[in-house]
Amino acid sequence: MELNEAILTRRTIRKFTEKKVTDEDIRELLEAARWAPSWANTQVWEFVIVRDPSLKEKLVETYSETNPARKCSLAASVLIVACAKKGVAGCKEGKEATPLSNWYMFDLGLATQNFCLKAHQMGLGTVIVGLFDQNKCAELLKVPEGYTPVVILPLGEPAVTTKQGPPRKELKEFAYRETFDNKFIS
Repeated sequence: MELNEAILTRRTIRKFTEKKVTDEDIRELLEAARWAPSWANTQVWEFVIVRDPSLKEKLVETYSETNPARKCSLAASVLIVACAKKGVAGCKEGKEATPLSNWYMFDLGLATQNFCLKAHQMGLGTVIVGLFDQNKCAELLKVPEGYTPVVILPLGEPAVTTKQGPPRKELKEFAYRETFDNKFIS
C-alpha cells in the first residue's frame, strides 16, 4: 500500500475479529512509531502492550461511560497504551522553551500516526482513544512519576470493510497565504 492510499483510506475501526495480533506484528508497529520525528530527538514515547483480559476490562472502566470505543476495546486483540515522558519535549536545559507546555502531545501524536498508518498497511485496525481517566490508567499500569498515558489504541483485525470517511474541509477553508486574511486557494 502506498503512503497516499494509506492516508486516504485509514479509518477508525470499532469491530474486530477474534484473530490475535502477534508479538511480531506489534514489534513492526512499534518500529514504525519509533521512527517518528520528535522535539530535539527526545523520543518521549513509551508503549504498554496489554493483552490480559482482566486488565483490559479495568482499562476500559477508565473510559468515559459514553465513549463509543468501550465495546471494541474489550474485543480488540490487544490494547496499546501510548504514554509520554513529561518535561522533556518543548524544553531546553530543563525549562520550557515554548509556551505550549504539553509539546509531548505533538511528538506522541506523530508516533501514534505512524503506528496507525502502519497497522492499516498491515491489514490491522485501530481506534485512537483519548477520553479516559489518565490518572486511573497510570495507576493500573504502574506508570512512573513524570510520565502520563495519552492515548489507548485498541488493535486487531477489522471485522468490517471500511467505508468512505466523513467529509473533510476544503483547502480553501483552512489554508492561507502569508496572513490569515489571504486565502491560499480561493
